[in-house]
Amino acid sequence: MLFEEFPTPRALADGDIARIEEIVRPCGLHRTKAADIKAECAILCDTYGGILPRDMDLLLAFPGIGRKIANLLLGDVYGLPAIVADTHCIRIAARLGLTSPGEKDPVRTERQLASLVEPEKSADFCHRMVMFGREFCSARAPRCADCPLESLCEKNL
Repeated sequence: MLFEEFPTPRALADGDIARIEEIVRPCGLHRTKAADIKAECAILCDTYGGILPRDMDLLLAFPGIGRKIANLLLGDVYGLPAIVADTHCIRIAARLGLTSPGEKDPVRTERQLASLVEPEKSADFCHRMVMFGREFCSARAPRCADCPLESLCEKNL
């Protein structure tokens, strides 16, 4: 719905903030997200000519963009090596012994996984970790009995 009503970054940058808030309301924190989207699109258009930067530091300068989203953009948009260390990835990597025991820090997780995963496979790896987390290894109710990686899990070692 957002992109139907605002089909370009310029349209979002110039869009009515109340309408953007209304559209993103189901995502939660709608006022902050709407303001960030509007500001991000203005920066994208006015500073970068509508072309998304291919640089982590430049992406981190956008309002509302942290390492997770910057890595997601670099990996998915540009195919660059990028580890998206979200909660699923952090939890599963620690359970499988891919990171230090009990590791919870996204930056340390990102660095540890980057040393293990082939750069050209890193974006896909993270998407698979999220899917695996949703299917088998959720935080609240992991399906350990059905898990194809159960024998590798720290819970069973």
